[in-house]
Amino acid sequence: MSFGPLPLDDAEGAILAHSLPLASGRLAKGSRLTAADIARLRAENIERVIVRRLSEGDRTEDEAAALLAAAIRSEGLDQGPAATGRVNFYASVNGLFLADKAVVDRFNRIDSAITLACLTDRSDVRLGDLVATIKIIPLAVSSASVDAAIAVLGASEAFSVRAYRPHAVHLVATELPSLKRSVMDKTRRVLEARLARSGSLLLGERRVRHEAHAVADALAASLALPSADPSAGPSLLIVFGASAVCDAEDVIPSAIRLAGGHVERVGLPVDPGNLLVLGHIGDVPVIGAPGCARSPKDNGFDWVLNRILGGVPPPADEMAGWGVGGLLMEIPSRPLPRLAATAGSGPADRTADLGIVVLAAGRASRMGDGGPHKLLATFNGEALVRRVVRHAVEADCGPVFVVTGHRSPDIAAALSGLDVELVDNPAYATGMASSLRAGLIAAEAAGLPAIMVLLADMPNVATDDIQHLARTLRKTDVPAIIRAVADGQRGNPVILPAHTFEALKALEGDIGARAVIESSGLPVIDVEIGAAARLDVDTPEAVLAAGGTLRD
Repeated sequence: MSFGPLPLDDAEGAILAHSLPLASGRLAKGSRLTAADIARLRAENIERVIVRRLSEGDRTEDEAAALLAAAIRSEGLDQGPAATGRVNFYASVNGLFLADKAVVDRFNRIDSAITLACLTDRSDVRLGDLVATIKIIPLAVSSASVDAAIAVLGASEAFSVRAYRPHAVHLVATELPSLKRSVMDKTRRVLEARLARSGSLLLGERRVRHEAHAVADALAASLALPSADPSAGPSLLIVFGASAVCDAEDVIPSAIRLAGGHVERVGLPVDPGNLLVLGHIGDVPVIGAPGCARSPKDNGFDWVLNRILGGVPPPADEMAGWGVGGLLMEIPSRPLPRLAATAGSGPADRTADLGIVVLAAGRASRMGDGGPHKLLATFNGEALVRRVVRHAVEADCGPVFVVTGHRSPDIAAALSGLDVELVDNPAYATGMASSLRAGLIAAEAAGLPAIMVLLADMPNVATDDIQHLARTLRKTDVPAIIRAVADGQRGNPVILPAHTFEALKALEGDIGARAVIESSGLPVIDVEIGAAARLDVDTPEAVLAAGGTLRD
């Protein structure tokens, strides 16, 4: 196997190392050069090309990637096709991603040409999330290296996704005069949202005095309660204390012992989440939740809960090793669970395979300092943001989530009466990425496997256009990105499947989804909707040219 420049006379059958733009059409990197390709190159006066020449037994990048991917037969995974030397792996279920660092390291030490990258061990993943990728760096690799890497994968499991199992969950909450009932009510709703990803049911809540005997009695009563649904799954007890645990003899650990159980750990090297208690009564886990678990933000409670829901409860020694990576505070980009809408409250109630995320949070800085807000400009007497959102609602393709930020009360007022969920983005000033992430998380919490991203400043995207894109999605048998175009030029809206969600959450600053679209490895299907796909109104002149009237 050799790499370097070759004269055309010797290049037939070699693999082209770099793309070549030709008058007769681009010749792509990785192409196996044919006699016809050589003739095209000669016709354009190209005398030499940089290529990889294969030796007997060598594997091309796609052959090698496909062989390695086939050696991974772990549970909870789907895999994409081999393309440009890469195979991506996706979660086939909601579950807990587990990775064995020692196995992954052994694999990556075989040959620097062969790489495997994956999520952090114990990551919480959703159906369709990208969890791992195998990438062959050069255009070809030796069979000996491929065989050695396959042997590593065959000897031990490198990674898997353990599907979350439904549990029958009982909540015990303690009361003190200082704790508002409204806070306890919210705590229950947040817990129900956390449990939803596993299909677990919160069978009941008992509110008792903040005393060890009262909590112990509530735990025993919860365990004695027969499940009305035999398919609810194994039991799980969760205790929220009105006061934080500060000692191994405090109320919650003492209550577990009084109820006949044992306490495995008081305290966790994860922040937020330090003040967690884990114990068992018989074979039923009991989690004493830290106060931070009243919030939907990621914390140590999620780490323990997810391990239990995934069927791999953590032993005390393992939890003691969670300190590296356990500092979760001050990470604004971390994907957060979001509380789904309650029954009857809006679009999250409807069963759908697509959510429409309308981005309406921006500051409209190009309208000038102190200038009118473009989204409140009127078109035929209707505010622009209402016009765009109304088209999305009338398309009836799925629930509509409107992300607000700048002048959010005015935007909300303009949308009054429309069947949408408003998603506040307090970080809107950081740019479009934060709004995209906020809308995505809201749609993901509703269980939606794809989102359509619609910009609120595009006045001419019609209901029919939105329906056309949605129909294209539903006719497509494989995960794909659906993109509106105008005369073949890329535009908006765009539909993004769950396979892109993790990459979208990682975006920062004032950028949209373009980089994710171009690097996803998914097919992109362009849907022609005409000039509307590229018309947005960012300036006063653009608003007026599009037929709008400026308002404050």
